[in-house]
Amino acid sequence: MAPGGGICKDVIESCVAFSEYDMATSSAELRGSPLRKAATGLGGNLGATSTNDVHELLECPVCLNLMYPPIYQCPNGHTVCSICKARVLNSCPTCRNELGNIRCLALEKVAESLELPCGYQILGCNDIFPYYSKLKHEKNCRYRPYSCPYAGAECSVTGDIPYLVMHLKNDHKVDMHDGCTFNHRYVKSNPSEVENATWMLTVFNCFGRQFCLHFEAFQIGMAPVYMAFLRFMGDEDEARQFSYSLEVGGYGRKVIWQGVPRSIRDDHRKVRDSQDGLIIQRNLALFFSGGGRQELKLKVAGRIWKEQ
Repeated sequence: MAPGGGICKDVIESCVAFSEYDMATSSAELRGSPLRKAATGLGGNLGATSTNDVHELLECPVCLNLMYPPIYQCPNGHTVCSICKARVLNSCPTCRNELGNIRCLALEKVAESLELPCGYQILGCNDIFPYYSKLKHEKNCRYRPYSCPYAGAECSVTGDIPYLVMHLKNDHKVDMHDGCTFNHRYVKSNPSEVENATWMLTVFNCFGRQFCLHFEAFQIGMAPVYMAFLRFMGDEDEARQFSYSLEVGGYGRKVIWQGVPRSIRDDHRKVRDSQDGLIIQRNLALFFSGGGRQELKLKVAGRIWKEQ
């Protein structure tokens, strides 16, 4: 329902007036109010009205998300969330009047009274939270979908782990391997080039879980480097149950890295930029490749184990 529709017109034609309204007004005075009808659906003991009316009342007309304080209104009572207020250049998206800085305190009070199901209820979360705690919970909800961990292209696909495993295999043609030890060879004809030098993601099935191996070239300052790191397809708490090691070497020298896999909740670029993995300077990588500067040939070995 548009914010300028029935509920908003009747209930918050002037939210400033409502902000001074005594919420303890007798039930007889409020019985016919749409605001009363919406609120009574929350507790279940004052009426059978669905919370859909309240959701519509709190829905921002621009982004269509639930509004959280500060909630702003124009002189005609049309509301908008604080983020979209800037997006619409302080012009009411419903009537085009100037929004100003008028807070809709009545609607904020309504929000305080709400208890809402998690936004990932359809995915299995049955928890219910006070209105202001809902967003905080959803950022860490274990049912929150994961983003595709493929780093070779911008991919907007999200889903649970089984779905993403099939997506990686079928859509990105990612190599899938079974086992907790691995050996990979990275070959590049022009070791001076660091752009577009990402290995195609490799996924390992180990201990009944999936791990993503990344290997790529990038620059730290002006220095080109190569980096290998592992991400766990699951949450951070689960990731900390595992450890892994990576090593690269040649000609009697060896560099070894040991760490904890990062959850795919952490963006690939975030892990890379944090340098949380095996980093090989280009000169050392060329030495491991045979000392020549014509081609890069690196052998990366790894092992994954579960902590007791």
